[in-house]
Amino acid sequence: MEFTRSRPNKKKDNAYIEQKNWTRVRKVFGYVRYDTPEELMIINSLYHDELRLYKNFFQPVMKLVSKERIGSSIKRKYEVSKTLYQRLMGSDQISEEVKEELEGIYLSLNPAQLKRNIDAKLAELYQAYEEKRGTKQVDPYKKLAPRTVTFYMMQQPAVGLPT
Repeated sequence: MEFTRSRPNKKKDNAYIEQKNWTRVRKVFGYVRYDTPEELMIINSLYHDELRLYKNFFQPVMKLVSKERIGSSIKRKYEVSKTLYQRLMGSDQISEEVKEELEGIYLSLNPAQLKRNIDAKLAELYQAYEEKRGTKQVDPYKKLAPRTVTFYMMQQPAVGLPT
């Protein structure tokens, strides 16, 4: 069996194959290289515990319904944004027992606490990276400003001339 990162005869196809790398990897971890066992343990813990719950139960995703070409432009129509949990609960393809189990998990979660746990583990990960490199003030988001819940909730400074 051969594993490749692209479709045959499409050498610049990685964006198609790895289309969730931006939202699932780079947006969370930045562009820093993590390669020690300690960093791997933190990343695996984050994926297994908090991040999958936060993404699947509280992060809505738009789903493309149709595309229509009008002249040289394409008009896209999307469904109303729903979380993956909401899509599963509306589906007929899973049993009632699984739906009840998912509902129990959903009711036991606190999105604010999940986000705080994610931020704490990311801080631990960045600290492990800084210790490995022996440097301070590493910016893991070389191409991206941090997008945390607290980032949008911060009071913006007044813009304009002082009075």
